[in-house]
Amino acid sequence: MQNIYLRLFYTFFKIGAFTFGGGWAMISLIQKEVVDKHGWVSKEDFVDMLAVAQSLPGILAVNFSVAIGDRLRGFKGSLVAALGTILPSFIIILAIAIFLTPDTIKNNETLNSIFKGIRPAVVALIIAPVLSTAKTAKINAKTVAIPIAVALLIFSGIPYISNPIVYIILGGLGGYIYYAWRLNKDAYNKENKLK
Repeated sequence: MQNIYLRLFYTFFKIGAFTFGGGWAMISLIQKEVVDKHGWVSKEDFVDMLAVAQSLPGILAVNFSVAIGDRLRGFKGSLVAALGTILPSFIIILAIAIFLTPDTIKNNETLNSIFKGIRPAVVALIIAPVLSTAKTAKINAKTVAIPIAVALLIFSGIPYISNPIVYIILGGLGGYIYYAWRLNKDAYNKENKLK
């Protein structure tokens, strides 16, 4: 069996190397690798980790790699996974800084064509995990109003109301209150059955 540290590094290096469009664009790649291919986490755990990684400050992919690495091999695993995620971007940016100037990039038709071709793929890479995450999170006809309302409020541009941090905090509080209510309800029902 291949060394788990090498697998962690290689997996997240691959993910980091094909990060076009930011964190959400790579969620489908991360899910394919850590859930489908390696089975390091279940789909439900993946959605929970995604919520935590998105809520924390910093780069989504790095937060996710740290969480996966920590789950598999503790601190060393998180360090190896984070290094695998960061290294490709560092190498690419370093190469660009050494060999290309901003004017060269702006005036290079080949590079501009490549980036124009990548844009539609990035949109698909962002939409795919949104749909699969909604399915795993059990978003249905009854609960779909919540993400739609939050998205509309965020895009409204109204001060304070359009701040995503507000909805992260409200979502966490709402989840905690709902979970506490369910625990109390279950305990009450169990107590009444015993009588």
